[in-house]
Amino acid sequence: MAQRGMCSRREADRFIEQGLVLVDGEPVTVLGTKVLASQHIELAEQAQKTQSEKITVLINKPMDYVSGLPEEGYESAVMLIQKENRQSAWDQVPGRHGLAPAGRLDIDSMGLIVFTNDGRIARQLIGENTTVEKEYLIWVRGEITEDKLELLRHGLSLDDKALKPAKIDLLKGSQIRMTLREGRKRQIRRMCDLVDLKVSRLIRVRIGNVALGDLETGKWRLLQPDESF
Repeated sequence: MAQRGMCSRREADRFIEQGLVLVDGEPVTVLGTKVLASQHIELAEQAQKTQSEKITVLINKPMDYVSGLPEEGYESAVMLIQKENRQSAWDQVPGRHGLAPAGRLDIDSMGLIVFTNDGRIARQLIGENTTVEKEYLIWVRGEITEDKLELLRHGLSLDDKALKPAKIDLLKGSQIRMTLREGRKRQIRRMCDLVDLKVSRLIRVRIGNVALGDLETGKWRLLQPDESF
């Protein structure tokens, strides 16, 4: 079910135990039940209602906010989800309880971050096999050469593990656009350090098909029904 994008593994276990998963129209209540690829799996109406109540929030995170749990002297970005910070007056303010970051953004970085209680979206964005692109605008100090850009594209390792190829474009002056398909801890800053470039500013501007757009710094909005990562 998780592989088909119907729900997270944890949700699948709960729905199965509650008898809310149907295989070829019949309820399945035993965890680990094997099904054929040709069989039809669906969620019962009650489970579908639960899924429809899932919420995903997009925040343009300022500097000095952490992605996860609060740290000494710093609040979590989830605390920005309040009425006065909503981008649109039409957005209903969701409860923050149960919302978790689907990916991280360093305390000294800005831009798009996702909070959700939808296990399907979390798995899509931070699952082990995710291929969702994350696009960043980066300002650096140091001499930018084509050799350095080529190393950033393909040829670096962190923690003794080769990095996946990255898309790198020199925009203007000291500004670089970088697109990644992975998210190691402080990856971009560490990559730049390896080629003698120092990041002075970093903004995430896109996750998959969802762009930061005109979302103002410190503001949030809900992911719309016609949007997907």
